[in-house]
Amino acid sequence: MTEPCDIKASCHCGAVTLTATLPFGFSDIGRCNCSFCARRQAAAVTATAASVVVTHGADNLSLYSWGTHTAQHYFCKTCGIYTHHKRRADPTQCGINLGCIEGANPWDFDPIRWSDGQNHPSDQ
Repeated sequence: MTEPCDIKASCHCGAVTLTATLPFGFSDIGRCNCSFCARRQAAAVTATAASVVVTHGADNLSLYSWGTHTAQHYFCKTCGIYTHHKRRADPTQCGINLGCIEGANPWDFDPIRWSDGQNHPSDQ
């Protein structure tokens, strides 16, 4: 699906829920090979940062950031699931964990492309 769409997403335990708009639908799903994402291994899809609304459990989110502190990764404090992150490459975008989106099955989108976060322009 390449048309813009609105989604609902949640962590595993349901303590955190969010809504967002995917401007490219599910056409740009990807994984990153930076030092953090390579360990996390979650496929993400693009949302506009302004459209991401935590509808429940904002106080239950934990934030992880390092390096330039541009990328901000959010996790549920209860179940530990990564729900979304503000992107380093474009802070007007958020990556939404594909596995958290209602009705989306990550294995339906294989093969999922990889982006080269190890050689990010911000690190040059």
